[in-house]
Amino acid sequence: MRWQHPERGLVSPGEFIPLAEDTGLILPIGHWVLATACAQIARWAQQPDTMHFTVSVNVSARQFSLPNFVEEVKSVLEQTGATPTRLKLELTESVLLHKTEDIVAKMMALKAIGVSFSLDDFGTGYSSLSYLKRLPIDELKIDQSFVRDILTDPNDAAIAKTVVALGQILGLAVIAEGVETEGQRDFLARFGCDAYQGYLFSRPLAIRHFEEFVQRRANRAEPAAVGQPSNTPWPSLRLA
Repeated sequence: MRWQHPERGLVSPGEFIPLAEDTGLILPIGHWVLATACAQIARWAQQPDTMHFTVSVNVSARQFSLPNFVEEVKSVLEQTGATPTRLKLELTESVLLHKTEDIVAKMMALKAIGVSFSLDDFGTGYSSLSYLKRLPIDELKIDQSFVRDILTDPNDAAIAKTVVALGQILGLAVIAEGVETEGQRDFLARFGCDAYQGYLFSRPLAIRHFEEFVQRRANRAEPAAVGQPSNTPWPSLRLA
């Protein structure tokens, strides 16, 4: 998600999302993003090359705490015709700080219809292994702050390897974000990381350009097995 400002040009979400959180505008923005993502899932389901795509959508703590959040997601899925199993909701650890029972109940209700969950920026907030034990999470995301210097900083390398190992033990998928070089990807692949997200594959793209990107990749070669080094990397689509 990017804001095309008439004077400032393309504004990154890192600049306007915090302000949206403070003012409450994150709620209508969040609903619009969810509806847009689900409509796209439904459109892609009609095309053989894209029908298997899963779209990940970031959900703010403020949005997730809404009493009717589960009903909102179900309503959007019904209205757009999107398949619930193609929708993944990304939560940060800030969502998990309060009303844990309510959080678990909402997650379980959505998982019951096929929606999956990813824990974003894992390790940068109030990390607690008890979250992983209690919450129905499907995926851990290694924060880009650990990936950036993974080849030169032994501490970052150790943290990334530990997150991958933890995911494997708990039966969770692991995706690394901020992957910009083949060296970073190959290092993570050696330890069994499942997927990657970052500028090595592509910078953020509008939907039309993303579909062109996918078509070019499909014409060049079949993708390698997930988590394996490849000369034809495939992107992860993420709507924040």
